[in-house]
Amino acid sequence: MGSLRSLRLAGYWFRFCERDASSSLRLTRNSDLKRINGFCTKPQESPKALSQTYSHRMPLHKPTYWERKILTWSGRFKKEDGTLGIPETVWFEMLNAAKNKMRVNISYMMIARTVAGCILMVFEGKKATKRHESLTSLNLEKKAHLREEASMKAKTE
Repeated sequence: MGSLRSLRLAGYWFRFCERDASSSLRLTRNSDLKRINGFCTKPQESPKALSQTYSHRMPLHKPTYWERKILTWSGRFKKEDGTLGIPETVWFEMLNAAKNKMRVNISYMMIARTVAGCILMVFEGKKATKRHESLTSLNLEKKAHLREEASMKAKTE
């Protein structure tokens, strides 16, 4: 019974704290101050702040050097610079789609290399059987050579 009572109290306390947290996170309409976790901060004012948002308030991202390379290699843009080049800011969805396309292409290349390596090993194995080489014969020769060296070493001592 005591644990059930403590759970009720914990639930009540959680709802109380949740109500306080949601009121402290709201933006005030008449003021330009934002209250987060008891601290007041002024929003940063810059002319680029408006240009870096999409009409649905989706933030844009300035691509790095490698992200620009990925965007061109994936076929999203023709060139890195120029009229057909990558814009200064791109959407995260566009960048993620380009990265996913590159991941898929790289995995296809890895699959192709694995299959080519398997085929190469099959051909090498067939050549080795024509020369009458096998792992057991190579191991037996190696052990015989090591025994011979050990016996020579024992004779010299």
